Amino acid sequence: MNGMTIRLKTALATRGHTEALKDGTVKPRTFDFDFEEVPVIIKAFRRMVRSQEFDICELAMTTYLCSRQYGKPFTAIPVFPMRAFHHGAIVYNIHAGIRTPKDLEGKTVGVNRGYTVTTGLWVRSILQHEHGVDLSKVTWLLSGDEHVAEYRPPPNVTTIDAGKTLEGLLESGEIAAAIGLQLNSPVVKPLFPNAKEAGFDALRRRGIYPINHTVVIRNDALEANPALVSDVFDVFVEAKRLYLERLRAGRVADADSTHLRVMEAVGDPLPYGIEENRRNLEAIVQYSVEQGILSRPFRIEELFASGG
Repeated sequence: MNGMTIRLKTALATRGHTEALKDGTVKPRTFDFDFEEVPVIIKAFRRMVRSQEFDICELAMTTYLCSRQYGKPFTAIPVFPMRAFHHGAIVYNIHAGIRTPKDLEGKTVGVNRGYTVTTGLWVRSILQHEHGVDLSKVTWLLSGDEHVAEYRPPPNVTTIDAGKTLEGLLESGEIAAAIGLQLNSPVVKPLFPNAKEAGFDALRRRGIYPINHTVVIRNDALEANPALVSDVFDVFVEAKRLYLERLRAGRVADADSTHLRVMEAVGDPLPYGIEENRRNLEAIVQYSVEQGILSRPFRIEELFASGG
């Protein structure tokens, strides 16, 4: 390195468990982070997928799977900085004749942004695996395009007409339901009114605590620095350890109640590593194949850089 420290351009959302990386409390051994603040982290996803603008980047998990299918030159490490329960992410029009989730068959359901959005994948998996909905009998209406430009969705996926919004279509009843909308309307209600409890029930029964995001590293950076995988993994682990220490001690202002409840239920609310996440990773790959996001399943090991 000729005495010069390597700086790697990085896009990462600031959360309790990444704060120590952002403020420099935890530092890597073999490089320095060069953080670019991207206030809406989703915007970094597209920049990473389409032009590899970052050396290290937080990335939606399904966007990563789709990127691997199309040979994008970056590889994930088994760090998952965002997880969430998704039963609360689907809402419906109370006049659409929806008494049970199965009633969505034959109807149109909006999806905020693209078909490969991770929240959409998890919601569709809930409809299919917990409520028996035949996803092929639903028309999925997108409000945007995909991060991975090469991707082509299944035939029952369409794009919204110019000048229309999912919010407007849902409120008027032109579509029955939608995923990923924030809408305050007397005619729009959550499909699962006890959504958070349904999420915890899935965690208890099936061990599913959905992964939303992972962290990817450009392949040329990995080739240039063989220690990079373990170095990046280790600093994420240490930053999370500091956060969990503060969380347990009640020293986190506005603490994430989900993290606290998951910690009580299973221990670590933010597990990193392949084995610790195998059930969730296998589920997301299975659902991606079932829903036409992947044309073939990946083995979990082939998704992650070795050495982490």
